[in-house]
Amino acid sequence: MAPTLTDPFARQIDYIRLSVTDRCDLRCYYCMPEGHTDFEAPEDWLSFDEIERVIAAFGRLGVQRVRVTGGEPLVRKNLSELTTRLARLPGITDLSLSSNAVQMERHAQALFDSGVRRLNISLDTLKPERFKAITQGKLDKVIHGLMAAKAAGFAPIKINMVVMRGVNDDELVEMLEFCRQHGFTLRFIETMPMGDTGRNASAQYLPMDEVITTLKQHYSLIPGVMPGGGPARYMQLAGEAMKIGFITPMSQHFCETCNRVRLSVDGTLYMCLGQDHRFALRPLLRAGISDTELEQAIIQAIALKPERHEFSEKPEQVVRFMSMTGG
Repeated sequence: MAPTLTDPFARQIDYIRLSVTDRCDLRCYYCMPEGHTDFEAPEDWLSFDEIERVIAAFGRLGVQRVRVTGGEPLVRKNLSELTTRLARLPGITDLSLSSNAVQMERHAQALFDSGVRRLNISLDTLKPERFKAITQGKLDKVIHGLMAAKAAGFAPIKINMVVMRGVNDDELVEMLEFCRQHGFTLRFIETMPMGDTGRNASAQYLPMDEVITTLKQHYSLIPGVMPGGGPARYMQLAGEAMKIGFITPMSQHFCETCNRVRLSVDGTLYMCLGQDHRFALRPLLRAGISDTELEQAIIQAIALKPERHEFSEKPEQVVRFMSMTGG
């Protein structure tokens, strides 16, 4: 019988989101505050050898899915070397990556050749000036990166759009048509009160019910299903293969089926995006623990996983930014 990791609420943990950096080449105002410089020092980052060792231990314990995240993972040097190593680990059957695609044009083929097969790309707008206002970056770099990823053969490519009232909620149909044209999956995401940046954007919160109501004025939507380890609920365009996902951490939380934990760049395991339950692995790794002891530490960490987040009840509770935790 294959090993499994199970938390105190009988949820099987088979998915880890691995942050390889807390740095980013964009500054989305709801994610990282302007002028933020409080990054982890490079000597505190897990090395590729340490990351490989931790993910191998998770693989032996039954975790099959790994998503490489950041910050922006493509700012970590030689990332395809790491993903090559992760793709070869026993038990790891699904290796994916989240990115803003700013640097994807240069890295797409190397990542695909390394064994990454699925991409989640953050893209909140198709309007260059609006993109600059949200991210301080250039939209054309993202579009070029997306086209390079498509040409390299990644599938599916999922576009993650954080929908914000009064900011980009007038682009729902435009973004859907863009994804329809290129064969991308579109996923709409509610804003979350992560750190001061997220709480400051709370006035822009738009529940997914309103998004669905808007879409139904233009399209015939039917229930859909898409394989993957994430929390999205899917619908699809009637008579077409295109899927549309809705991620609802606020209006309809998915805690009862949560199957994931996050490993930050400094080796801290976070059990919940909306709680502060954590377990530091780096000190143990650098103290020379054995593989068996590492597995026991992971089991001990999973026992800390809470039943649910409390974004609505205690929005001030999580003070770290999304970029610090890992996407």
